[in-house]
Amino acid sequence: MANHATDARDLARVAGSFALRGDVQSVEPYGDGHINTTYLVCTDGPRYILQRMNTDVIPDTAALMRNIELVTGFLHAQGQETLTLVPVRDGGSWLDDPTGAWRMYEFIEDTVSYNLVEDADVFRRAGAAFGAFQRSLAAFDASGLAETIAHFHDTPSRFADFQAAVTRDEVGRAASCRRDIAFFMAHADEYGTVTDAMRDGRVPLRVTHNDTKLNNILIDARTGRPRAIIDLDTVMPGSLLYDFGDSIRFGASTALEDEQDLSRVHFSLPLFRAYAAGFLGAAGDDVTDDELELMPLAARLMTMECGMRFLGDYLSGDAYFATAYPEHNLVRARTQIRLAQEMEEQADAMAQAIHDVTAGRAA
Repeated sequence: MANHATDARDLARVAGSFALRGDVQSVEPYGDGHINTTYLVCTDGPRYILQRMNTDVIPDTAALMRNIELVTGFLHAQGQETLTLVPVRDGGSWLDDPTGAWRMYEFIEDTVSYNLVEDADVFRRAGAAFGAFQRSLAAFDASGLAETIAHFHDTPSRFADFQAAVTRDEVGRAASCRRDIAFFMAHADEYGTVTDAMRDGRVPLRVTHNDTKLNNILIDARTGRPRAIIDLDTVMPGSLLYDFGDSIRFGASTALEDEQDLSRVHFSLPLFRAYAAGFLGAAGDDVTDDELELMPLAARLMTMECGMRFLGDYLSGDAYFATAYPEHNLVRARTQIRLAQEMEEQADAMAQAIHDVTAGRAA
């Protein structure tokens, strides 16, 4: 359903099914997201974001949308800027249509997002945005949310999926990336660190975003301050370490996620320190000692988890992530391997950075 082509007439009809404050003038493709198909709807009044949800990735649309309704409603009640759902004219928060499952948000004007961090202060503010997101939802009952994607940041489960993809080698690509496969196999004994700590209670269960890339923060175009967290499809119960680690994976890199020249891909300790300062400063003092201790490893685990997902998808014929050329997922996997290797080399320095940040906060 999510992959069906949609012509201009259907797009205009679908957009008009929502309670717009204006007449539709145009519906054009927007953004570069991997999963959902996104359009910018221009009316003679406000602008809107229209999305066709990928029901292959998240089949239970009702549960997904209920999660988003609950979280955005909770944040709105606290007076915080967040995504605002536009209801369907006939009722409900999403449209079940022959062309797909659709939702609409109000467009948040005068904002930008970044794919690559070039300024440590921007990354510090990004850390503060996600730290504040954690703190804002601290009182939210995580049991009220559905697990929209089972085992999403369950690294041992992701590794099992990766091993299965290697074994199947559906399109005969494994021979060309044996060294990459060997990297992930060699770190198998680390993958259960966070899940084991959650299971035995050393790391608490929290409401988490679970996809904390820098480009999921809308930043005010004039002041440079974060305004809203977007892409809430994966908000569900999880660990604070997932959110922190995935942000570092994406934002503390000196290159884009699909940079083909690995000589340009490095892990930036100054950016790690900046993000940690923002995140921990905003998240508050309830971050536990065990969480603090595991933050450097969490960054590497999330990087390896993402890398094995890219490589597993490459071995499976690129069934999940959108690709622009045949080796795209392999390129993505290799950037993650490079980052993970450098994080491992700088593990002590990362731990010292966390210590310095928390010492300053306590003072």
